[in-house]
Amino acid sequence: MTEMVDLRHLTSAQLAHFMGELDFPESAARRVFSALQRTGVTDFAQMTMVNKVIRSALAEKSVISSLVPLALEQSGDGTRKFVFRLADGAVIESVLIPERNRHTLCISSQCGCAMGCGFCLTGRMGFIRNLSAAEIVNQVLAVIAQMVSSGIKRATPREYVTNLVFMGMGEPLANYDNLLTTLRILMDEAGLGFSERRVTVSTCGLAPRINDLGRDVRVNLAVSLHAADDYTRSRLMPVNRRYDLDELLAACRSWSLLKKRVVLFEYILIRGINDGEKDALLLAEKLHDIPCRINLLPYNESDSLSYARPDDGTVLRFSRILRAAGYTTIVRSSRGADISAACGQLASLVG
Repeated sequence: MTEMVDLRHLTSAQLAHFMGELDFPESAARRVFSALQRTGVTDFAQMTMVNKVIRSALAEKSVISSLVPLALEQSGDGTRKFVFRLADGAVIESVLIPERNRHTLCISSQCGCAMGCGFCLTGRMGFIRNLSAAEIVNQVLAVIAQMVSSGIKRATPREYVTNLVFMGMGEPLANYDNLLTTLRILMDEAGLGFSERRVTVSTCGLAPRINDLGRDVRVNLAVSLHAADDYTRSRLMPVNRRYDLDELLAACRSWSLLKKRVVLFEYILIRGINDGEKDALLLAEKLHDIPCRINLLPYNESDSLSYARPDDGTVLRFSRILRAAGYTTIVRSSRGADISAACGQLASLVG
């Protein structure tokens, strides 16, 4: 039996090829792609922009996957956490963070994570599997659909989600092929058309893939650094034993030079581990020749982990050292911590 094609998994070029093999014109494929990725249709009967012959042929050869939230929680600060159960029973999470002029959606690229960062609850889950491009795209479409159904009014679908960050469950660059397909779908003007400056891909430090990303697509790069020396970073992040700081920062330097953009470095401050004055000074020294911004994130504490959040004075001193060295440095407030939706807290707690 021929396997059915999931149309949500296809880029516009792949969809045109698929429909071309069924003897349908490229113009019809463009309309179908727009219906799938902009209108968010979930049924072939909703594809009224093409005739019944096309709809029937597609229904025989393909499916349209979708996601519906298994659970939805809202934080006191307005952050919303969406929990999705996938077709095989795996559970993933996405987080919508509202701000004054934008609505940022943090999406997952894997179920679980193989990177094993000691401070991260997702890492404690272990790795279950990669998400397909359709499963990643469907997070975005499901969040938009839920916001529409809740009665919130916006002029266009893109106004419900203005920015995308691949900072949810998993390591995006470890699911590289599906990540690229996802980016090509979500950034296509015939679909939701996210601009390159509104999409950020985060990595814990897969240096070779940073080089690949620089060649393959234009998006923003965020790097989870969390330490400025190899001993501390390897203790917190096992990936550093494969790609040490010199190799990682060389890849970041090359990416910035190629893309003519700054790298965003994320640095979680953990009491007594990486929050000292010497850590800040070493960080300033290590990054001196990389155009960058630094986000400082005081650790989000968890009952199941022994790490602790530094006090406000320590955070302030750390940030002042970096600013004095000339770095644009922002201390990020924790969003959604009361619903376990903050950085490092996504762990599929729903059974």
